Amino acid sequence: MGNIVAIVGRPNVGKSTFFNRLIKRREAIVDAVSGVTRDRHYGKTDWNGREFSIIDTGGYVVGSDDIFEAEIDKQVELAIDEADAIIFMVDVETGVTGMDEDVANLLRKVEKPVFLVVNKVDNNKRAEDAVEFYSLGLGDYFTVASINGSGTGDLLDAVVEALPEKEDIEEEVLPRFAVVGRPNAGKSSFINALIGEDRYIVTDIAGTTRDSIDTKYNRFGFEFNLVDTAGIRRKSKVKEDLEFYSVMRSIRAIEHCDVCLLVLDATRGFDGQVQNIFWLAERNRKGIVILVNKWDLVDKDNKTTKAFEKHIRQEIAPFTDVPIVFISVLNKQRIFKAIETAVEVYNNRSKRIKTSVLNEVLLPIIEQNPPPAYKGKYVKIKYIMQLPTPQPQFAFFCNLPQYVKDPYRRFLENQLRDHFDFTGVPVSVYMRKK
Repeated sequence: MGNIVAIVGRPNVGKSTFFNRLIKRREAIVDAVSGVTRDRHYGKTDWNGREFSIIDTGGYVVGSDDIFEAEIDKQVELAIDEADAIIFMVDVETGVTGMDEDVANLLRKVEKPVFLVVNKVDNNKRAEDAVEFYSLGLGDYFTVASINGSGTGDLLDAVVEALPEKEDIEEEVLPRFAVVGRPNAGKSSFINALIGEDRYIVTDIAGTTRDSIDTKYNRFGFEFNLVDTAGIRRKSKVKEDLEFYSVMRSIRAIEHCDVCLLVLDATRGFDGQVQNIFWLAERNRKGIVILVNKWDLVDKDNKTTKAFEKHIRQEIAPFTDVPIVFISVLNKQRIFKAIETAVEVYNNRSKRIKTSVLNEVLLPIIEQNPPPAYKGKYVKIKYIMQLPTPQPQFAFFCNLPQYVKDPYRRFLENQLRDHFDFTGVPVSVYMRKK
């Protein structure tokens, strides 16, 4: 399982700047592939070879400071429940505030590693001022300046040191399907319909599901593991379902699966939060199947399905090669189709294409449509191979990899999709020096 590190603190202490610094190096690599940087509050980063997810909790609260007063406690409680380590950021310019003290009170009771980080410390005078943060009772602190990154290294060394070691999951060959989506989209009802028994207590209150997180099923002749996001237990303290919560919960399940079944409520549409979860799965290079639930409640004419599907594909561009299945959990419509599709996507994701076949099929197409010349230099792609990774990644060996731009990469990706079925699976294209 990936570790999660949450950044908490009141507004304007520099959480987002710090967060952006952490993920920049990594994001640049991750996002260069598809040119997508959408939800800015979740990212993956790595330090000394340890990879972890990082969440800027502040990004999930929109509103004035007084709304924030109430929200911040909820956020900190969520972070305490869900994260493996917590970075608590304060600001040396304003010194200790009442809100900082509130957060510290919550964090003092926690068993998990908490790092007090004093931001905006960019000179000696400020380093001396930072001493007052000892009064928060959280022990030693780290001083950083998010703006130029000083002090970040020491902090990250300590964070990585404190993260629980990932337990090696024994090689499980069964496909792992995660059912994700926003609260009340019908995730639990979908699982009930699948397994044909009410193992899950389903009520209409958001976030009432508590159950196991990984269950083996043999249904419709398919054997698979179900990773249920609803299955991450909800602590009674946190009553309201924050967007942040379902995202955090989805991260856990997504990192742990092969294919995400993204359930959305047709009556609410493909809204921002559903999109966040979609991009989360895409960024983690997982297989994706979109399940439009409650389709029985939508007034339809013969064009409705087409229009709805078209709208979703516009929202998820450029990664539009994703199966969309319209289901009704209530009437058990197309539930079998949903699992069948997930199995197909799983097979696409683990597909291996022989080097000889790749070159035979693609080189002639590339010769017909070479990359555009750059400053009078011609790029020659000589050889293609699939990399030995759990998901489809292809290396195109050429003389001038740095001159191949995104649009051409997308062209190559589309050729791969046209000739070898990768529906539902993010494909990575790398240009390498021959």
